[in-house]
Amino acid sequence: MVEVAERVLPPGQRYVRKFIVYAALGIPQVNLETYRLRVTGLVERELELTYEELLRMPMKRYVRDAHCVTRWSVKDVEWEGVPIRHLAELAGVKPEARWVMFYSLEGYSTPVPVEDALHEDAIVALRMNGKPLPLENGFPARPFIPHLYLWKSAKWLTEIEFMAHYVDGFWERPENGGYHERGNVWLEERFKGMGGHHTARRPVL
Repeated sequence: MVEVAERVLPPGQRYVRKFIVYAALGIPQVNLETYRLRVTGLVERELELTYEELLRMPMKRYVRDAHCVTRWSVKDVEWEGVPIRHLAELAGVKPEARWVMFYSLEGYSTPVPVEDALHEDAIVALRMNGKPLPLENGFPARPFIPHLYLWKSAKWLTEIEFMAHYVDGFWERPENGGYHERGNVWLEERFKGMGGHHTARRPVL
């Protein structure tokens, strides 16, 4: 059974019919034979998982809206993936971990607080609307945390690093707009100190 949440549009958002695809560093080529998802950092046991191993893990499936920091939202997207909590349990995350950094195949990165990464709805998404993620939407895997803006949902995910201290990712850097450390959609956490600015983005599709 698919879990469906009551839908309320967060402040400052508007619905669009489909995802607007951004790829600040380009869309990479993916080779499933060599693809691995690593769980590293402050853990007892580092993990290195193939796509097939991810598909065999316990899955969570639900319908949630997706929200971009540039103020558009897509309603009623069905997501399916491995709870990040499950990966954290397998790896044995150490208590001093306070932040998580998501790294992507093409060099992108973005941090989130560990409590958001381990939220019950936080998953490594493998499927969207009943099918494998489209390449432009992050195939083979991307984190999805419904209450955070989509820039925290790093497409083409290759590594989840548990860290003690905050480090800027791509969009959090001042030269790229100074986006918020957490990015909660309900609190409109778009920029650090709310003093940043949207960097010009051109959709790739």
